This record gives sequence, structure tokens and C-alpha cells, in this order.
Amino acid sequence: MSHNALPSNLRTNVPTSVTPNVTIGLDLGDRMSRTYEVDAAGACLREGVVPTTRAGLTQYFALRPRCRVVLEVGTHSPWVARALTALGHEAIVANPSAMFTGRPRRRRNDRLDAQFLARQGRADITLMHPIQHRSADAQRDLEFLRARDQLVAARTKLINHVRGAVKSSGARLSRCSAEAFATRAAGELPEALGAALTPLLEVIAELTRRITAAEHQIAVLTRERHPVAVHLQQPAGVGPLTALAFVLLIEDPTRFRKSRDVGAYFGLVPRLDESSGATPQLRISKAGDEFGRRLLVSAAQYILGPFGPECDLRRHGPAIAQRGGKNAKKRAVIAVARKLAVLLHRLWVSQAAYDPDYQRNRRAA
Repeated sequence: MSHNALPSNLRTNVPTSVTPNVTIGLDLGDRMSRTYEVDAAGACLREGVVPTTRAGLTQYFALRPRCRVVLEVGTHSPWVARALTALGHEAIVANPSAMFTGRPRRRRNDRLDAQFLARQGRADITLMHPIQHRSADAQRDLEFLRARDQLVAARTKLINHVRGAVKSSGARLSRCSAEAFATRAAGELPEALGAALTPLLEVIAELTRRITAAEHQIAVLTRERHPVAVHLQQPAGVGPLTALAFVLLIEDPTRFRKSRDVGAYFGLVPRLDESSGATPQLRISKAGDEFGRRLLVSAAQYILGPFGPECDLRRHGPAIAQRGGKNAKKRAVIAVARKLAVLLHRLWVSQAAYDPDYQRNRRAA
């Protein structure tokens, strides 16, 4: 899903335009979508059904005065929101997970959903927890990274299957990198499994070639369109994929009032459920993009691992883990990932050189 889930304290989170004369709730379906229109006083003007196509939406919205159109985030919402904006309307993309906090509604169907969106959008759009979709260009470039991620996942699954099949026959394949697996395993397969597993090795070899080509394409993309991603590769553990994904997922660093807000953007801050003085320790919110959060966590694991160099980030992890408690090591990884996200945003905004011992030198001074 291509969207940017925004914390409540971002600059562009909520449009500032005045309430229009007509607010339309648009419940998007895969083929047909439901509409519900209300005027400024809340009276229903009409209901309808529109095809979920560019032609259908253009026919419904093109020749009418500016309206506020409220829709829920989903598979179709990025291009629909851009199409409505191009037609001169105010498109509000609601975040249902924030509106309903994961609780299912007792009564719902397409008509009721469209009515709910229209009336909530007319009353107060902040109740919709609106999000801002990234641009079409950023989404297109991001798909190169997501496609490579799927290729790697498919190769990993096939490699695990081949290794498991060989183990179940009483043999074992030697350890090697994923890139060398197809060649190495071809000479070590038990004769009885050759006919069954050789086709998988051929697919693994082809996936490896595709992954290499995708990485070359990503390198060209970074150099030609997003050179700032090179600047963000200064901290250890942040490679080309993590840096470029960070740039594309945020797109505009000025959206954040403070660099600290980036941790919440990637869902790396604990959920909040305070009541009557009770402040239970909850898990992270996991808001925003899962792909970007996974890359940041992977970078944090490298920083805290045996090959991570000594730096402020590496020292921050054990300081968190020493507090003890359940899952202390996991909390340390998340804390480093959150701090890394803040650092990358700060490097992006300031264009400063990375000092791995900045905090230690500052305290010493």
C-alpha cells in the first residue's frame, strides 16, 4: 500500500481550506465505488455508484464545482486522490486504523461507510486522521525497491526449501552465500533428489541474476534522481537500499517540525494508552510503512552486531538493554532504529557530515 501515515504533529497533516458547500464520502471498491453527498448543513443531496476507473471518476467529478471528497486509504486511494486533486477537488484520505483503533464496527456496508465518511468529513476532518500520499514519481521509484525485495524473498524461500529437502534425505549442503548457492548446490545434490531439485536451482540462479540487475538499476536511480541518498549512507549499516527507501518514503523532509517525529512516522515509538495515572509499557505502534521500518531495524541489528563499529548508535543500544525487563535486547534494537531514523533526517536537512562520536565528544567538551 502506497501511503505515508503521518503523525499528528506534521506540517501538512491537515488541509487548512474552509469547509466546501458539498462533502462527498467515497467508499472505494475494487470495481465499483459508493458515493454519499451532503451539503454544508448536513442534509443528504444524493447517493450513487461510480466505476472505480479513471473514466468513471472523471465523468462523475469533472464538471461539478469544487467539493471535499473523503475516502479511506487503500489500494486505489493513491491514484484516486491524485485524480480528484487534478480535477480541482479537495481529496481527504482517511486513516481507518487510527479512526477506529483496530476495533471492528458493529454495522457497516458500502453505503454506511460512504455516509460515515461524508458526515465526518463535513464535521471535522481531523477526526479522519488524514494521511498524505506520496507523489506518483516517488511511488514509481519505490516500486524498484519493493520488486527487488520480492525477488530476494522468493530466492530465500527456495533456498530454504532445497536445504530442507536435502537434510530430510540424510545429506547436508555446505554453507555459502545466496549468490553462490545455485552453483555450489548443483554439485552437492544427492543423486536421488537431482531431478526434483535441479529445476529449483535453475530458478534460484535466474533470481540471482534478476536481483543483480535490480541492484544496478537502483544504483543508477540513486545517482540520477536521488543523490541525497548517497549522503545518507554515511552511518555504518545504512546501505544504498536503506538510504534510498528512506528518501522515497519521506520524500519531503520539511514535513516534520522536528527530526524526532520521524520515529513515530515509521512506527518505532511505543503505543500510548494512559489513563488515571497508569502508563503501561506497550509495544511499538508499527504505523507507517513496514518495508521502511524493516530496513531501519536491519540496519540497527548490524550496528549492534559483531561487525558494527564503535559509535554513538552502538553505545546507545546497550544503555537501553541495561535497564533490564522483558525483551531488553529487542527494545535496544528498536531504540537504535528509532535513533537512526532521527539521525538520517537530521543529516538530510542539515547536509552535515556524519560524526559517529558526536554525542560522546559533546559530553566530553
